[in-house]
Amino acid sequence: MANAASGMAVHDDCKLKFLELKAKRTFRFIVYKIEEQQKQVVVEKLGEPGQSHDDFAASLPADECRYAVFDFDFVTAESCQKSKIFFVAWSPDTARVRSKMIYASSKDRCKRELDGIQVELQATDPTEMDLDVFKSRAN
Repeated sequence: MANAASGMAVHDDCKLKFLELKAKRTFRFIVYKIEEQQKQVVVEKLGEPGQSHDDFAASLPADECRYAVFDFDFVTAESCQKSKIFFVAWSPDTARVRSKMIYASSKDRCKRELDGIQVELQATDPTEMDLDVFKSRAN
């Protein structure tokens, strides 16, 4: 069903791939894109389990909005290996205003469909989602 605020539905594949990331750790990250003609959020890119945070950051376009999910592995102060699933709302300053508005109005709907997100991150330039930001938000 489409969201009343923006009219964007979330494609079933978005949820299925997210469940694979969450349950089986099949992917390191997933990048989602809004297809305006189809009025829905679709999977644009899947990151292999061995890919890094740098690969994730490089997969986001410099001048277009995207949603992304990143499975972040880290070690706690007590030396415990943990992971947290981050939802990133990527909205660069250079993106079109219309695009930013559509992504902003569809974000909550998209996030609700992806059950199991632990941390949300809003980023308008690469420094707002560098590795240190992930580390500080994970603990």
